[in-house]
Amino acid sequence: MSRNSEFSELRFKLDEAITYGTKKEAMQLAKEGLREAEEKGLAGEIEYFKGQIGLINEQFSAAIEHFDAAIKYNPADGASYNDRALCMVELGFIDEAFDYFDRGIKVEPDYATIYHNKGWLLNNIGRHIEAIEYFKKALSLEPGRAVTYDNLADALYNLGDYEGALAAYRRVFELLKPGCCKEIRQEISLKMKEIEKRLSGR
Repeated sequence: MSRNSEFSELRFKLDEAITYGTKKEAMQLAKEGLREAEEKGLAGEIEYFKGQIGLINEQFSAAIEHFDAAIKYNPADGASYNDRALCMVELGFIDEAFDYFDRGIKVEPDYATIYHNKGWLLNNIGRHIEAIEYFKKALSLEPGRAVTYDNLADALYNLGDYEGALAAYRRVFELLKPGCCKEIRQEISLKMKEIEKRLSGR
């Protein structure tokens, strides 16, 4: 998680909610963060959580304005660069998104999420080999990131490395908390069955 914030724990919970939970859970956490930031008078955190609320509501242009303000207050906060980049992806500005991922990596090189998200974008535009390097970097910083193993599996699958993909998907199951993410588990189970069929047919 981004360490350049006294709200690191809350930010981590918010990231988990966005990844594995519901929009409602994520919004509750973002509003909680905004409320606490306002109580403490922390301008950078106020802008960050306002940006999160905009991102959750898919108001990407408004969110970018808040992340820009957050960066002015906290220039070493990789999460603000990361989330600004995600907004730019949603608006179709891919090259500019890469620029902000790279700027975030420069100011906070030990922030795993930004490597994961850059890898996710690379994978989505067909640059699978590069994506794998960024997923590996994210996992070197946070070995327990189930979502990164999920994306790594997809990149390996896209390259035809079915055994590697299957191993990565199995790791996702090992890392997911028991009883959570039923839909994600079902999706991965289907992918694993497909891969097993491919491998058995060789």
